[in-house]
Amino acid sequence: MAAGQCVKVDPAARPEAAGLIGCGVMAGFGAAVNTGAVTRGETVAVFGCGGVGDAAIAGASLAGARKIIAVDVDQRKLIWARRFGATHTIDARDLDPVETIRTLTDGNGADLVIEAVGHPETYRQAFFARDLAGRLVLVGVPDPSMTLELPMIEVFSRGGSLKSSWYGDCLPSRDFPVLIDLYRAGRLDLDGFVTETVGLGDVEEAFTRMRQGGVLRSVVRL
Repeated sequence: MAAGQCVKVDPAARPEAAGLIGCGVMAGFGAAVNTGAVTRGETVAVFGCGGVGDAAIAGASLAGARKIIAVDVDQRKLIWARRFGATHTIDARDLDPVETIRTLTDGNGADLVIEAVGHPETYRQAFFARDLAGRLVLVGVPDPSMTLELPMIEVFSRGGSLKSSWYGDCLPSRDFPVLIDLYRAGRLDLDGFVTETVGLGDVEEAFTRMRQGGVLRSVVRL
């Protein structure tokens, strides 16, 4: 790795927490703040409440969103989403997320919807959960074989914007220190993303727990 790819941050930050910025936290936080440009008083819905989705929720909360709706099919993840700033949660196994989001936003849909799953069905739900002229940001990474079909008249008539967020549209030298400062000030709960700390010999078991959805992030300590 070239030295130019490194970003200096406040050394007082816990390494376990600071190390998470370099991927999922920045991707989700940036999807809300940079790509989605959430502003104070807006309504936000986030589909998928793993590490990336929860970082998007945290970013939306810091930006001043008045209502943040978390959608998932795992109750554990919905509990985590509350920790990072979700004001409402929807278990998509029991409720129609599109209709429920509309109900929670006075029948309008959310100003900003973030899809952090990367699946055609959740993307369609996110598309229809927007307010007219609302923004949709895809930050979940889809399988290359997946395809998406939407009624073209709906794409035209609903207006707004459909964006993809690569790495939260961040500038690491600018954004990483800001996130560390927010963490040090107690405004960004990076510690909350660290479900466990494991040794190098425990990596395979950590991957198994990750696939089972039992952790947000496992940190390997060398």
